[in-house]
Amino acid sequence: MTFTNDAPDRRIRRLADRQVTDRAPLYRLLDDQLVGHLAAVADGVPIVVPMAYARVGDDLLLHGSTGGGFALRAAETRAPVAFAITSLDGVVVARSLYDSSMNYRSAVVYGVLEPVDDAAAALDALADRLIPGRGAELRASTRREVAGTRVLRLALDDVVMKARAGGPSEAPDDGEDRSVWAGVVPLAPAWGEPVASELTPEQTPIPESVVALMRSRAPMPTL
Repeated sequence: MTFTNDAPDRRIRRLADRQVTDRAPLYRLLDDQLVGHLAAVADGVPIVVPMAYARVGDDLLLHGSTGGGFALRAAETRAPVAFAITSLDGVVVARSLYDSSMNYRSAVVYGVLEPVDDAAAALDALADRLIPGRGAELRASTRREVAGTRVLRLALDDVVMKARAGGPSEAPDDGEDRSVWAGVVPLAPAWGEPVASELTPEQTPIPESVVALMRSRAPMPTL
């Protein structure tokens, strides 16, 4: 199943073979990351802000507050927005600066923000995306907390995705000096050891959700 349309401005022109149109790699990218950047024009001025998000089916839920003016105005006026997500997966080390590169996955979602009516359920989905299982360990959100939060929905209907993977461009007959090392240095996020707050007693056990989170992204082995 694909997610892009045939509009000319949605086609990758440079290195067009790197455009991705299947939903499975798009979902993997969105589910791997936690923060994207929302772009819109407010009062004639372009604005870009980082926002936490969660993918629920074919929608993105964006987390904001009632004080986040420009996003709410964009939703109220149905102004078009763009939401960008990027994962840097490695540095490609070639034998020339020209061939050096990066392995990456990136996507830009275009559309109109829609308010989410059930803010409490949306907040639960966002919390579970950040730390799976944490919501069940906590008290319920208060009415004041829910009222102070806004969740906006952005449909995954109009998306452009581009990705690069693999090693440096090289060929047996390219004339390069093979005594010069070339390859890839992978990059992957890893959680560190949790640090308790100052008001948490020393013997308080680390919750299961945090332990599971640490295990989900362990440090990469040394190559």
